[in-house]
Amino acid sequence: MDRAKYLDPAASIEERVEDLLGRMELPEKVGQLMQLDGRNDMRGAIERLHVGSLLHLNGPDADAAIDLALGTRLGIPLLLADDGIHGHSFWAGATIFPTQLAMACSWDLSLLEEAARVTAREMRATGVRWTFSPVLCLARDLRWGRVGETFGEDPFLVGELASAMVRGYQGKGLGDPDAVLATAKHYAGYSETVGGRDASEAELSRRKLLSYFLPPFERVAREGCMAIMTGYQSIDGLPSTVNRWLLTEVLRETWGFKGVLVTDYNNVGRLVTDQRVCEDYAQAAALAIGCGNDLMMATPEFFEGCLEALDRALVSEAELDARVRRVLFLKFRLGLFEDQGRSSAARIAEVVACDAHRAVNLRAARESLVLLKNEEVEGAPLLPLEIARPRKIAVLGPNADDPLAQLGDWSLGSGQMTSRSGDAHPRSSIVTVLDGVRALLPEGWSIVGEKEADLVLLVIGDRLGLVGEEKSTATLEPQYGQAELARRAAALGVPLIVVLVASKPLVLPADALGAPAIIECFNPGMQGGRALAEALFGAINPGGKLTVSLPRHAGQQPVFYNQVRGQHGTRYADLTQEPAFAFGFGLGYSRFEYGRPAIEAERLGRGDTLRVRVLVRNAGRMDGVEVVQLYLEDEVTSATWAKRELAAFERVELRAGESREVSLELPVSEMWFVDSEARRVVESGYFRALIGSSSRDQDLQALRFYVA
Repeated sequence: MDRAKYLDPAASIEERVEDLLGRMELPEKVGQLMQLDGRNDMRGAIERLHVGSLLHLNGPDADAAIDLALGTRLGIPLLLADDGIHGHSFWAGATIFPTQLAMACSWDLSLLEEAARVTAREMRATGVRWTFSPVLCLARDLRWGRVGETFGEDPFLVGELASAMVRGYQGKGLGDPDAVLATAKHYAGYSETVGGRDASEAELSRRKLLSYFLPPFERVAREGCMAIMTGYQSIDGLPSTVNRWLLTEVLRETWGFKGVLVTDYNNVGRLVTDQRVCEDYAQAAALAIGCGNDLMMATPEFFEGCLEALDRALVSEAELDARVRRVLFLKFRLGLFEDQGRSSAARIAEVVACDAHRAVNLRAARESLVLLKNEEVEGAPLLPLEIARPRKIAVLGPNADDPLAQLGDWSLGSGQMTSRSGDAHPRSSIVTVLDGVRALLPEGWSIVGEKEADLVLLVIGDRLGLVGEEKSTATLEPQYGQAELARRAAALGVPLIVVLVASKPLVLPADALGAPAIIECFNPGMQGGRALAEALFGAINPGGKLTVSLPRHAGQQPVFYNQVRGQHGTRYADLTQEPAFAFGFGLGYSRFEYGRPAIEAERLGRGDTLRVRVLVRNAGRMDGVEVVQLYLEDEVTSATWAKRELAAFERVELRAGESREVSLELPVSEMWFVDSEARRVVESGYFRALIGSSSRDQDLQALRFYVA
């Protein structure tokens, strides 16, 4: 065979793609659009089906697949992918961070970027080039089983945090030897389902999609994210896999997205077997290609189906070629033809769970903690605990010493898969709450049974059986007798600290909600127990803020803060509509005082920028962190709109007694809403800028201005 141009690194990517495409036979082209589970007949997938991508292989298994692909007729390299959701999930001993929902509570973009960078390094060492993260779904119905995978309920914040993770994963560019391809998922509206049930019909209009669910994806697409994954759900009768408006008109023609679009697991097959909008796999393959999908995940029937669709003229070879070009272009950009990305035992030993990565993980666990309540006991706030006063502490609750509950979903042991490296993360790599308290227990203190205790630490939450895909819950109360346990703990008559280790917001039983101190951890990762113990004993000052509202009752769903105004009445007849704890809320051991905010100009044109300044002072005795939040209210809109929306924020570290002027900016061009014609517009009129420490009215100060 002549020296192929596609093998010449000096040629342009466009030249290499066209040269390779011209040499490919139809089965090879079809195979490049397939992504299969590599644990199932890896050789057959590569040699018979010519697959372009494989899932769930790492280490020696990844290397074997790479070698098999290079031995095929054209030697087209594989793109190996895995679910690195909050760490290298399925490599035993890898650094497992707090879940997205937990880390989001830090409001720390640099932290999210560094956590993703750590994950990328560890994945690359084991031969994986692509992660299916971050998740950009909005957590608006908390019954949904995948809330813990999200960043919370606010579209703007989701877009900012997700973009930080994309930067971390993709590093200096797709050719970066320590970078992986990021994936924004699930496109779009997957979380907005009927009754909170997973993958049901999403009750969404195009206006609602454009208003809330699409902006985070637009943000990461413009950030440079090179892969987007479709969701399982359908909208207005169209499964996301065959929604051409979403996949082509919006994503590619409007936003200019140049990356690849991958379906979620067996989405093409579900068109035939579950959603039943296609008669056979030929029709499903033709629709999936015609609507804009590039890689069909976990549908082996796509191979014969696509060939049949070509034979029946349901899809043209030109359409097929357009999709293959995108896949090949990405592979060349990733440098796979020069460096296939084999695993490295030396690199694994050097980077996986190294001290530097564990330090980032501990930082993430510390910054993710949210102090929800800290009332006075005997004349002083209960937390931090007074070390000089020895206590007999009882550590109770099912999640006090449960490694899997602490790691959460998408980790070894959570049920998605096992690995050659093991079926669970080493117990020695995980610091549970009980481990952390034992390690930091002050001199003279002791851990005792509940009858002897003069202080109780109650660790409650949920378990993996109630978390994840296909595991939505009808209720939000802690299960497995935890309400009775909370009642028993409260009845002891000693100070009670409630610690929440859970995948998502729970409705707390009255005895837990009535405790003088409550700390929300969500799933805090491998170092969560140490971080929690440090907070209890005052070694750190918790500064996290909620990115999702915590309800009082499951029947309040949805309880997110930025709901559309105009409701008749302000409460249920039998219950308030206010959450137990609001979006943006979080206490600390310091008290932050806000001066009177000032606005640079009270009249702005469409090309101007709103600038708000406020003096913030740490009036406490501990160094601490405050998240200064700016919300926007458009007083009158030509179509109904949210009462207020998060528009900007800044995370500020202040020493005890220190003051700092914080300046927040918002271009007028970003003060848009979506009108009744589904157009994004900025309308003239009065607006209010609200600045403060949470989304609650009592925590905000308002400034009025006019957009001309």
